[in-house]
Amino acid sequence: MIYDYLVVGHGLAGAILTCFLEKNGKTVLVFDVPKENAASRVAAGLINPVAGKRFAKSWQVDAFLPAAENFYQEIEERYQTPLFHRKPILKLFSTPEEQNNWMGKSADPAWDGYIETTHLQLPSSENVHQELGGLLIQKGGYVALRPFLQNRENDLAQRGLLRTNSFDISQLEVSPEGVKYQDVQARKIIFCEGAQAAQNPYFSWLPFSLNKGEILDINVPDFEASYIYNKAVYVVPLGQYSYRIGATYNWREVNEDITPEAREELTEKTKDILKKPFTVTKQYVGIRPAVRDRKPLIGLHPVLPQIGVFNGMGSKGVLMAPLLAQQFVSALEQEGQLWPEVSIARYFSLYLASTPNT
Repeated sequence: MIYDYLVVGHGLAGAILTCFLEKNGKTVLVFDVPKENAASRVAAGLINPVAGKRFAKSWQVDAFLPAAENFYQEIEERYQTPLFHRKPILKLFSTPEEQNNWMGKSADPAWDGYIETTHLQLPSSENVHQELGGLLIQKGGYVALRPFLQNRENDLAQRGLLRTNSFDISQLEVSPEGVKYQDVQARKIIFCEGAQAAQNPYFSWLPFSLNKGEILDINVPDFEASYIYNKAVYVVPLGQYSYRIGATYNWREVNEDITPEAREELTEKTKDILKKPFTVTKQYVGIRPAVRDRKPLIGLHPVLPQIGVFNGMGSKGVLMAPLLAQQFVSALEQEGQLWPEVSIARYFSLYLASTPNT
């Protein structure tokens, strides 16, 4: 049998891409070694329409959000498992300057449907430090990534479409007709390797800017929050008094070591949000496949169109990946085009610079 696609890597990007390939009637074989601390498995799966400290709308959120909601709803129905948890986000102001910064932008009609209320002051709470007020953001929430990935892995494995041995890229053979790997042939191969893509010889010229993130799980007795809180870190309610706290960003030491420094940093920032005592129950670490310009890396190799990449989602993958996977599948089948902002064509000059003999 000759498959339409081989997919290497089954984190968030690979799992979602595989869903859309199958939805379009394509045959797929997936290679993945499940890794407990893969970035997709340790992430909180946060969906936030607001981008970071800049108080800006997330890039293309008007397009990404409905596509993500539709996709996760379909997956929930398919596997009869709750995955997409909608919760408003209460962005707490840290300073009067933050209040002023937001008030200068809040009248922009672009925010219609995303900002429910701006509170310059909130009543005193015995649970949360909210005296300076905050921004109540609609259309937020989180996706339970571990159950999503586990359901997809089980589904693929039951159909004989998942191989959990390491992929040895030195054994990949490329020809005009397609690719061959050991006993398997396919029209194309797509790499969805996350941070490992920086070591992939076909795509190592891409400008990955990997960074290390650590998060905590905590228990807060007798406190069930109605919101996802955000102030320097996020506090995501997981139910039964459990919360996920994150995340750190470390570009200097990109390794998979859990550190006491990150635990202390996250603990202190959590205390700036929560007044109630809490217990740390778990600490995680993962490497984000971020990119220099903060946009994903998607497309086919400039001289080997049998080889593609779907990567670089960074911390916004839960929001962006469904629509981008749909776009990529359309482009692969010559039925549509990628946005130029995410196409690796924007970096072909780096490939040419890395291969001076071409």
